[in-house]
Amino acid sequence: MNNYIVSLTLFAATYAIFSLGLNLQWGYTGLINFGHVAFLTIGAYTTVLLSTNGVPLLLAVLAGGGLAALLGLLVGISTLRLREDYLGIVTIGISELIRLIAQNESWLTKGSFGIQGYPLPLDFTPTYPTKIAYIALLTIIFGGTSWSLWKWSRRAPQRWWQALLAIGSALVVYIAGAMSLYEYTSGAGLMLLAIVTLAVIFVGLEKLVVSPWGRVLKAIREDEEVPKALGKNVFWYKLQALMLGGGIAGIAGAFYAWQITSVYPTNFEPMMTFNAWTIVMLGGAGNNVGVILGAVIFWTYDTITRNDAVINWLGGSLHLTSDKIGALRVMIIGLILMIIMMWRPQGLLGNRNELTLGK
Repeated sequence: MNNYIVSLTLFAATYAIFSLGLNLQWGYTGLINFGHVAFLTIGAYTTVLLSTNGVPLLLAVLAGGGLAALLGLLVGISTLRLREDYLGIVTIGISELIRLIAQNESWLTKGSFGIQGYPLPLDFTPTYPTKIAYIALLTIIFGGTSWSLWKWSRRAPQRWWQALLAIGSALVVYIAGAMSLYEYTSGAGLMLLAIVTLAVIFVGLEKLVVSPWGRVLKAIREDEEVPKALGKNVFWYKLQALMLGGGIAGIAGAFYAWQITSVYPTNFEPMMTFNAWTIVMLGGAGNNVGVILGAVIFWTYDTITRNDAVINWLGGSLHLTSDKIGALRVMIIGLILMIIMMWRPQGLLGNRNELTLGK
């Protein structure tokens, strides 16, 4: 059970990082990006290829994030001066272009044969003091998360149930993570690294979005003519948001590659972008805490419905083949999303009064 929760947490943390990048672009700035998986692809392949050729993992990850940000720069320069829908169209094409390049340029990416056997972080047997240090680090993150959620609920007492749900989920992860770190597996170490990275990115984004820079992004989202009238360079702010969101997604790509341990072009289908949009809309656009909660809920659903017992029950009760069960899972996600958009269009933790979506 511990390994099960660790795997779920790792996927949720990876997708939370991935979706935080999209939330910065769309939730805070209003940029429509339907090809967000392109940044993930760049980050994953860059990290894997560089580390395979002897580049230290940290530098490989930073390079992956940097190239993903560079892709955001190129896309932004060519599209941000056009209408918003052009950005959505171009990003879809860019994501498929990059996936096809990865599939066909076998001299670089090994094509459809994929890349295996690349270095993984924290893949060693730690000493007892090191295990205790890892558990202590996890404890600090859990304590800080719980304290922040408690203060957040105090500012808005009607949100107590949301804070309680988030703290309860964090407690389950903390217990399973601490036990797995004590017994130690490479998966547990990777989970801790993903949580630490998520915490750093989350804190950094929270500080940015309440800064003057973040307030300009929100103004652009609501009506970009207003910041223009105040003398702000709207194009430059949009470009920064697109690049930073892309760089964050590139870092998520490294964790995704480490989690699946083998990288193939088929791992980067457009469905991944759909999943990120689902997470952002489920948790609440323009709310970083909501994105994390949305990632946890989404991957809990995904993991449960992939369980062999559930699949066998669906196959026996509804007489469905495995392909039809997979289609049913996606259909249910779409139905849940439709219900949420009618019931709470701002998402679970979003602010309806703040977002144009709720007006």
